[in-house]
Amino acid sequence: MHEFRLNGVDLTLPEGLATPGIREKLSDGTYEADEARAARHCVRPGFRVLELGAGIGYVTAICAQRAGPENVLSVEANPALLPVIEGNLRRNAVPGVRVIHGAVTGPVAHGATARFALSAGFCGSGLKSHGQKITVPLISVHALMDAHKPHVVLMDVEGAEADMFDQPWTCPLRFCVLEVHPRKYRPRIIKKIVDFMSAMDMTYDPGTSRGKVLGFRRVWAPIKAPDRKGRSGPE
Repeated sequence: MHEFRLNGVDLTLPEGLATPGIREKLSDGTYEADEARAARHCVRPGFRVLELGAGIGYVTAICAQRAGPENVLSVEANPALLPVIEGNLRRNAVPGVRVIHGAVTGPVAHGATARFALSAGFCGSGLKSHGQKITVPLISVHALMDAHKPHVVLMDVEGAEADMFDQPWTCPLRFCVLEVHPRKYRPRIIKKIVDFMSAMDMTYDPGTSRGKVLGFRRVWAPIKAPDRKGRSGPE
């Protein structure tokens, strides 16, 4: 078992999942650095957070510390990571996060499954990845939106995000942060994601964006200056 402390979060990782590359990133602080920075930027007390692709629970713990564990719903497809996530959440005194096993996609029939590829260690595993295949439950992103009604969506699902932007999301979304994977789909898919967010009154957010991590935030109507009678309102 390997132990790490990263930006105030205590993490452990079993030997079988701790590849040299992952251990190096956890040791030097670069593991999920952009995702963690984005979570600290946009997750606020009381916000409901939906995290798609929890990994070992690092960003999950940050979200739970900021929003309250009862407000965080995390989904992870790799079954070997579920006890790791739960253990890391307990280690950081935020055990109340709801963690679901499954791979998130677009509209899908109830009870559907899919073949999920496991890569060495755990980074890079996904529906659209290569590696040893296991069968996992499929979960509709729309069902998650309807049930949890998140203010913040954090997404790192190794290319599966390409299938989640065909139907409007029914939630009070304020921030969405996702890692795009241009090697797994064409630029038109990234354009579709950007257009989808724009149609939901979301705009590019430089505060949560960096490299392949793309952030969006709600566009709020500006407030007019008060008129001569002291009244104000949106433009």
